[in-house]
Amino acid sequence: MSYPLIIQGGMGVGISNWRLASAVSKLGHLGVVSGVFLETVFVRRLQLGDPGGHIRRAIGHFPFPQIAQRAFDTYYIPGGKAENQPFKPVPMFTLKPSRALLELTVLANFTEIFLAKEDHDGIVGINYLEKIQLPNLPSIYGAMLAGVDYVLMGAGIPREIPGVLDRYVNHEEASIHIHIENEDYKNCEMRFNPQKIIGQIDLPLKRPQFLAIIASTTLAYSLKKKATGLVNGFIIEGASAGGHNAPPRGRVQLDSKGEPVYGQKDVVDLERIKEFGLPFWLAGSYGDPARIEHALEMGAQGVQLGTVFALCEESGLLPVYKKKILQKIALDEAKVFTDPKASPTGFPFKIFQLEETISEQKIHEERPRVCDLGYLRTVLKNEKNETQYRCPSEPNKDYYRKCGPEEDISGYKCLCNGLLANIGLAQIRKSGYVEPPLITAGEEVSLVKRFLNGNVHSYSAADVIEALCPPAGSAVSLDRELVEEVQ
Repeated sequence: MSYPLIIQGGMGVGISNWRLASAVSKLGHLGVVSGVFLETVFVRRLQLGDPGGHIRRAIGHFPFPQIAQRAFDTYYIPGGKAENQPFKPVPMFTLKPSRALLELTVLANFTEIFLAKEDHDGIVGINYLEKIQLPNLPSIYGAMLAGVDYVLMGAGIPREIPGVLDRYVNHEEASIHIHIENEDYKNCEMRFNPQKIIGQIDLPLKRPQFLAIIASTTLAYSLKKKATGLVNGFIIEGASAGGHNAPPRGRVQLDSKGEPVYGQKDVVDLERIKEFGLPFWLAGSYGDPARIEHALEMGAQGVQLGTVFALCEESGLLPVYKKKILQKIALDEAKVFTDPKASPTGFPFKIFQLEETISEQKIHEERPRVCDLGYLRTVLKNEKNETQYRCPSEPNKDYYRKCGPEEDISGYKCLCNGLLANIGLAQIRKSGYVEPPLITAGEEVSLVKRFLNGNVHSYSAADVIEALCPPAGSAVSLDRELVEEVQ
């Protein structure tokens, strides 16, 4: 089997959208869409009037027209909503989501993959987070209905997902255990039966390849031996990658800037990884030809690249933010901070320091605390054995009322609303307050500078591939100083 050299990372919420994934796939590599919050992205696009008619075109191919019509009738606004009007919300996921929410989630994931695969025969993947468990079952099924080629998952131990893929090939019911914060997670399951919710379909689906995103040899070993189905490969992500990072192993220490300190224990033993006999890709600061060549020398199949694609023309990041970020990169003023506390997940999170975003302390403090999307909530049981959902970025009184630990939660940021604002889908409150963005990038964002030419601060996915993947047979001169930095 042939594997892609370049995996375009499944970044953020809508940063890795169908346009970007399609562009990379057409160039012969693995284009990946972000599967995070897709039901919310879907309905907000509809409420903007579905510019270009792409959603309407995609849902016209959904095999269950009644489901597509119900979602369309509920959320579509001809010509788009008024600029100062809030978006109609999507119900938050719980352990017992409504049928309408399950249908919507399947449809949204189908739509994104359909559009990414439309009019070409390249390969397309979708990226999910183990930390966001509740939507994952209907999301995966929707992506498989559209013929997704790869499923990628990190931010946890996705041990049960390979088995889910096996079950959905024949539209069978699948389940995963849900982590309960103050109780043995084995006591709680989430189940999704496609034939009960979606309907009867006789055509078997293709089983996508499953790539686990990992940051330790131990996790690779656990998934290889204990996963419920076949793990097809690993993406080994270093601490310099954008978005969420795995916490340092052992006792977490902070440096003088307040960032987590990573050491030798956090370096993955690639010789051990090779023993598993599975293909692997390296991620985190590999946006350079010399580093890609070095990854191949170390036995990798290729690399996963995020930031270099996040700032290209096809990504979902609003052009105004791309322009500001690229200007800072051109002037060597770009700064990325690994915040140990920003994410409600508890994982370190990379934040690009940019004016008028939540990276500014003043803007963070002035933002009204609200949790109305709930993707990063954890599940817990109270003293009456009632199920509750809690997020440290929700209002203080709500968090502590749900038996939240007595800790300072002021540093936690609302990633859900901030990441949607990055792509032009910011919620507008009744007061007129507009949710500010929260932008992430890899630690070595300066690698993007190679794509900037004078005053032209714009480049395409094709420019990235052309610059980083020399034609077959051409010599690549290794910059040993760069190589040593990633060893």
